Amino acid sequence: MSFEITGTLVKKYETETKGESFRVRDFVIKANDGGQYDNFVKFQCTQDRTAIVDDLNEGDEIKVHFDLRGREWQGRYFTNLNAWRVENISASSGVSTSSEETFNDFPSAGDEPAVSADDDLPF
Repeated sequence: MSFEITGTLVKKYETETKGESFRVRDFVIKANDGGQYDNFVKFQCTQDRTAIVDDLNEGDEIKVHFDLRGREWQGRYFTNLNAWRVENISASSGVSTSSEETFNDFPSAGDEPAVSADDDLPF
């Protein structure tokens, strides 16, 4: 199950290496939820996803795509917001920092092929 939220990047932390091969990085946004009180949300990204906030600056408006992750350890329960994609929505160029490409070359009504009068198809 995935979710998304928009907000302002408040803080990004350095990447930490835990053990020999596990990397983790946290960052915090101030959510744009319109509430009376500020809503600060901390996200975590792991492994090669730790680089998704490298090109962002504190103060940037971003959209975070994330999953909820929970686990139990010795009778205690932990929940993480696992970020897997971040888009910079405040960038004037419209370039996103996501790993997916965006295509804007949609056909218009004028791109419809011409119909021939001697078309013998019944439909």
